[in-house]
Amino acid sequence: MTTQRNFKKWLLPVSSLAAVGFLSAFISQDKRDAGYVAHEWGTFTSVQGGDGDLLSWRPLETSRLPHFVYDWQHPGLGRQGTDYLVFGKGAMITLQRMETPVIYFYSDRKQSVDVSVKFPKGLITEWYPQAAQIGPATLNPSRAVAELDSLAHKAGAKPAFTFESWLSKAALKNSGARWSGVEILPGRESDTVAPTLGRDASGSHYFAARQTDANCLQVDSLVATNPVPEREKFIFYRGVGNFATPLRVKMDAIGAVSLENTGHNTLAHLFVLGLENRKGQFIYVASLAPGERRQVQLGSVDKRLPLEEISAKLGGQIAESLVSEGLYGREASAMVKTWKDSWFQEDGVRVLYVLPRSWTDQTLPLVMDPLPRSLVRVMVGRAEVLAPALENHLAEELRKSQQGDPEARSQVVAELRKLGRFADPAMQLATTGAGPRFKEMAWNLFQVASQPPGRAL
Repeated sequence: MTTQRNFKKWLLPVSSLAAVGFLSAFISQDKRDAGYVAHEWGTFTSVQGGDGDLLSWRPLETSRLPHFVYDWQHPGLGRQGTDYLVFGKGAMITLQRMETPVIYFYSDRKQSVDVSVKFPKGLITEWYPQAAQIGPATLNPSRAVAELDSLAHKAGAKPAFTFESWLSKAALKNSGARWSGVEILPGRESDTVAPTLGRDASGSHYFAARQTDANCLQVDSLVATNPVPEREKFIFYRGVGNFATPLRVKMDAIGAVSLENTGHNTLAHLFVLGLENRKGQFIYVASLAPGERRQVQLGSVDKRLPLEEISAKLGGQIAESLVSEGLYGREASAMVKTWKDSWFQEDGVRVLYVLPRSWTDQTLPLVMDPLPRSLVRVMVGRAEVLAPALENHLAEELRKSQQGDPEARSQVVAELRKLGRFADPAMQLATTGAGPRFKEMAWNLFQVASQPPGRAL
């Protein structure tokens, strides 16, 4: 095995196909006329109590991603994230979950595009295809040497680039990602590639995003031992962050929901949704000016519609709103289908709304080279509200549990499992101001709820 010390002296050849494939990520593209269109959609999810204050939470996935998606457990190219990243998203406690931004491309001819995204107030946690640069990250010397050793074996000993040059280019010091040499495949070539795109049995949200008319993309795998390029119908990434979105939502004990625009731009297409026991209702607010406050009232149980009916009605109206913001019809439908089970089927109170383009550009700067003829970015904010009634009910059941009521213990565990990834902030609210022994008992039940059903109480 070549040692790192000796390997640093090696120079690798550009004549090797493997080396050329690897280096292509860093060779500047011809500045040709940009005849392509790019569209992006994604969501930002936060959790809060009835008082409107954001809550920290563990942004766990509601469904796992396909095995081929990269994350900080297997980032590739000898890279490694900070300790915060390496422990995985399950260990992270944040205010925001940036969920499934996807970037589509449309072009009638093949061309190459470089795509860079920065996330200054957050961290990118998953991505696909492989990014030429990702960060904040460092290089794991043993992994890097092993991968370059394989590359050198194929390449020979002709001059090209040094070990140090690769170390400086594969990892970013700041939060962001860069995809170099993204090939947009036009027409028949795209149609031929589409049926071969990767799949697995995860049943995740990921695959619904492919159901558009976008071109397929091709990106060099950047791995010497794997010359096959990675192909997909979009660029995909996810992340977490600690910052506020420009909507504050409050809710009182009788179901009155107060909306306040805390930002500098008008918020559009706000949907206030309440779901319980497979029934629900929603209220539509067309816009909310900067500084404006508005209160709406979720009606009584007898005014709620069956889940199937409200899901179809709300899904159609949200899709229309997304189209009015610039997405194509099939893109809007793909977005709604991606999040249909999370938005329209999980019990709770939530507000869905379109974030201003200026907020998106500031929070998530995106650069493409060459520039597209047109770029549309539509991000949906999701404010998940833990209603005072839920907080009070959970606190009461916890008090009964502390007094030895086994039925209450079962109720607490069932409620937490039902809340899923929002169980953590709900427990924070229910134990606010409680003593240490009460909190210890409560969090023991939380641990039970985190395990598969069947564990003894």
